[in-house]
Amino acid sequence: MVCACLPLMWLSQASIAAETLPMNTLPHLGDGAEMSPAAERRLGDNIVRSLYRDPDFVDDPVTMAYVQSIWQPLLAASKARGEMAPEVADVFAWELLLGRDRSVNAFALPGGYFGVHLGLVAVVSNRDELASVLGHELSHVTQRHIARNMAHQAAQSPWVMGAMILGVLAASKSSANNQAASAMITGGQAVAAQSQLNYSRDMEREADRIGFAVMTQAGYAPQGFVSMFEKLQQANRLNDSGGFPYLRSHPLTTERISDMQNRIGALGVAAVPAHNATSTPDLDPQMIASRAKVLANPGVDALRVWQVDAQSDALSAKPVAAQAAILYGATLAAFKLGDFASAQGLCTQLQQYLQRQGADASLAQLLEAEIALGQGDASRALAILAANAQDTSSLWQRARVLLMAQAQIRQGNATMLATTAERLRNWVADHPRDIMAWRLLASAGEAQGRNVAAIRAQAQADALEQDWTAALGRLRAAQDLVRAGQWGSMGPDPLEAAIVDTRAREMTQLLREQAVQR
Repeated sequence: MVCACLPLMWLSQASIAAETLPMNTLPHLGDGAEMSPAAERRLGDNIVRSLYRDPDFVDDPVTMAYVQSIWQPLLAASKARGEMAPEVADVFAWELLLGRDRSVNAFALPGGYFGVHLGLVAVVSNRDELASVLGHELSHVTQRHIARNMAHQAAQSPWVMGAMILGVLAASKSSANNQAASAMITGGQAVAAQSQLNYSRDMEREADRIGFAVMTQAGYAPQGFVSMFEKLQQANRLNDSGGFPYLRSHPLTTERISDMQNRIGALGVAAVPAHNATSTPDLDPQMIASRAKVLANPGVDALRVWQVDAQSDALSAKPVAAQAAILYGATLAAFKLGDFASAQGLCTQLQQYLQRQGADASLAQLLEAEIALGQGDASRALAILAANAQDTSSLWQRARVLLMAQAQIRQGNATMLATTAERLRNWVADHPRDIMAWRLLASAGEAQGRNVAAIRAQAQADALEQDWTAALGRLRAAQDLVRAGQWGSMGPDPLEAAIVDTRAREMTQLLREQAVQR
């Protein structure tokens, strides 16, 4: 269900059992004062560490590029409207995480972390519907609803609250986790946890109102709010398993839907953004929805159903968007099954269909490159990606950069590796929080024989996942290589050594401060 304060995520019970939230980094709320932005961010950092470790965490460059293309205009609109206080804007993470969960849900965590289930991406029909959900969740954070809720329960220690959140996240992963997660949220703590995890009705209305204004200013059609509400009501009925009923947030009501309809009526027809009225069909939302369905349900039987749908005689009678969605899903499903011949044939069929419709074929080209990589044909993948490599304005730029890096690393050509490493260094300079790019930079450095640089890049990725102990361990290993003169085939790199020393000091100081406070 969308818009529980902190549920529902893909966290596994195993990762919860292994996670201990350090009390030293969390604020004391005994005085009842509102949590500071810095303290809320620290709480979020501790919670999100487990999410990065969970096997259901997904960094799919294609799906994430689509979601980010909707998310970034919402962030900009929120700042432009003055909804995001400067002290919050500078401190919070404002990061999205994707979860391989089929339930229709999105949520906000302390400190500006947001979770999006693939199940939500799979049911939205257009960008406007997804923007309505993200705008609503964004407004919960900009209005400090999490901190205000926690301040109301001043006696509840924040480290206990963090453990409660992890328990709630596990509870929704599957019914099998309910009993184990119940042990984390029982007795007298359950009532306190519930009162903190649920937003009040006033907060829900405030998030609706501000989210509506943010999404319309960002250029999205306000009708997306109402159509999304209707879908969420249906999803809630379908997803209601009866588990953890006291952890549900306030249900969607006819009052909230009516309020959105009234706001749309007050805006008038002129409120519909111009980008929705275009002669070129936008089939990307439907194809991305199919991608989300395949990634969220990768079982063999489910993947084979896509093949049946694509071969059905009824396919040609379906609407344009539905045909594109089925062909895309069937292509990806065949690829996941390892049936590369069928995947390539379906991909060609999809590209021809998009061309006939006058629609953008970028998604189909990226999928063709993925298929080539899956077959081990890096040269062909590069040839496909090179066709649009200079399109730096495209929302698919990150997907192209990362796929090209994978292909070039596999080829192992020295000149190409140097180009790849340079491109990735430029990319992380502009996108310093891109974990996958740092991992690929590490692989490129290792292939080049730049041992210290490779370890430093891996350490940076660990640090971004809030695993500071692992990051420091890697940095110390890099320092050992420097002292032993084991730079690798590329020879000494004093600049990398200096960066490693600086980062090691930073990590050491951070962990020392935590240990002293503990």
